[in-house]
Amino acid sequence: MRLSTRNQLSGTVTAIEIGSVMATVKVDVSGQTVTAAVTKEAVADLGLEVGSPVVALVKSTEVMLGVED
Repeated sequence: MRLSTRNQLSGTVTAIEIGSVMATVKVDVSGQTVTAAVTKEAVADLGLEVGSPVVALVKSTEVMLGVED
């Protein structure tokens, strides 16, 4: 599969919280946590579980930066 998404972060699923429709999936990317909100169906379709290797794809029209005061 080839994707146009340039921001691709390889990581490992560390937690999955399933709600009634949506799920929150936490991914460790080099010591940082990325959180994705996906459908409960997507978790099942992708076979996601804690320890699964994944690639977080970030496609956005806006990226914000912050600095310490």
